[in-house]
Amino acid sequence: MLNKEYSLRRVAIVHDWLTTYAGAERVLEQMLLMFPQADLFSVCDFLPDEEQKFLQGKVPRTTFVQQLPGAHKRYRHYLPLMPLAIEQLDMSGYDLILSSSHAVAKGVLTGPDQLHISYIHTPIRYAWDLQHQYLRESGLEKGLKGWVAKWLLHKIRIWDARTANGVDQFVANSAFIARRIWKIYRRQAVVIYPPVDVEAFAFLPDKEDFYLTASRLVPYKRVGLIVEAFTRMPNKKLKVIGDGPEREKIVQMASGFPNIEILGYQSAQVLAQLMGATRAFVFAAEEDFGITPVEAQACGTPVIAFGKGGALETVIPLAAEEAESFPAATGCFFYEQSVPSIMAAVEHFESIRESIDPAACRANALRFAPERFRKDFMNLVEQAWASFHDGS
Repeated sequence: MLNKEYSLRRVAIVHDWLTTYAGAERVLEQMLLMFPQADLFSVCDFLPDEEQKFLQGKVPRTTFVQQLPGAHKRYRHYLPLMPLAIEQLDMSGYDLILSSSHAVAKGVLTGPDQLHISYIHTPIRYAWDLQHQYLRESGLEKGLKGWVAKWLLHKIRIWDARTANGVDQFVANSAFIARRIWKIYRRQAVVIYPPVDVEAFAFLPDKEDFYLTASRLVPYKRVGLIVEAFTRMPNKKLKVIGDGPEREKIVQMASGFPNIEILGYQSAQVLAQLMGATRAFVFAAEEDFGITPVEAQACGTPVIAFGKGGALETVIPLAAEEAESFPAATGCFFYEQSVPSIMAAVEHFESIRESIDPAACRANALRFAPERFRKDFMNLVEQAWASFHDGS
């Protein structure tokens, strides 16, 4: 148990921004379940009414960004102001501060008698190693706007590195992110994988004759590469779930290919049904962790994934020569984000798929259940609290 002087009434939970219920919000949801009396803070709160249930009735305390013109739809445009905004949140009345951060939440100001534990989904991607990709995909490589963007990202890097000193304990959502934390902040991080609602995905051992991919249709997800690969494999069926700025491009790419079906946005129920029925789930993004491959495995579905980032920690690969000796395998990897590499991986999967047990996929996914997250995170908080107060 936590120190006897510790009080749940003096816990603050800080989240970057509340606009949708996605991976980072699932972590926040579990924090709120563990610390139901905590006060919640966020840069801004534009959650749709139908997605607010996971906040359990809490009304977040927000910053001045909440009131800025157009912030409801273009809150990301105010990123340069968010470091200033997060520093205006008053943490002085709390003993324990938990931040859930992929941008600025870790930058709240804390004092020497306050324990700050920061769960890092990733350091700010577009300010660090992915800056050049971000600028390229945003059309900001050149010109005056490009120079302004580069200068702003430079200033954010300075602020981000400095505020790492205000964190007492870093927690990473994968070993991949722990390495990024070390590279950027030179701080060690404990790895606690994020929670995945595996029980929302029914185990279905019998599969149908199609492949599936599902994600937001944005450039870094590389859904276009998957679609193009299947245009060159007309004897293999592909279903694509998702919506986003690349949808029109992907629809045009699939036009004239009856083996490819673009389904657009689908409900969670439809997604779970198709994940359970598909022969394999195809995943081409380099993700910090990657929830959808785990959800697919929860259905008993193998995964064909890009072999970099979090997928290396959630998918157990099987090579042809291991088929008889490694029954715990849950999929296979490709190691280049290219059409030929994806095609080769699909062909490789076809040669080994009979050796992959759907029950092994399900068992692997159960490692990431919410109950496991709560247990591991609470243990870390208790140990950090005891260490911070010299075990008294």
